[in-house]
Amino acid sequence: DPPRFAPGGPLVLGGTAIRGDVHLHGHSDGDAIAHAVTDAVLGAAALGDIGEMFADTDDANKGRDSIDMLSRAVARVRDAGWIVGQVDVVVIAEMPKIAPHRDAMRVRIAGSLGVDTSDVSIKGKTNEGMGFIGRGEGIACFATATLVHV
Repeated sequence: DPPRFAPGGPLVLGGTAIRGDVHLHGHSDGDAIAHAVTDAVLGAAALGDIGEMFADTDDANKGRDSIDMLSRAVARVRDAGWIVGQVDVVVIAEMPKIAPHRDAMRVRIAGSLGVDTSDVSIKGKTNEGMGFIGRGEGIACFATATLVHV
């Protein structure tokens, strides 16, 4: 479910605050990268998804730090006998540009996953002006994760 932009900043992506006049609307802090990675990690271990683990009907998750959610999901995956190998993230957005923030995002995501930054890839793509993303109304993030059974 791609989040839409709402007035007021900062925009949080990959655990990194990006200055500006919009943020991503959501029950938590709206960090679409952290949400996509959380879903990828839980899904790779067949342990459900972010909505099952952190329901948006639970007031405890209101405004919650998505990096904390990711860390808790990784702990659940570890308890099930898996460790994260690598993660690849694609952000589709007209703005913000991902490249200037990529290194900081990789550090935050890698820290939550317990992997080296070299095991985390984050890249940005545009939607070439098409659809709600092209109009600058929101973004979409997709992530894949490889896990190693231990």
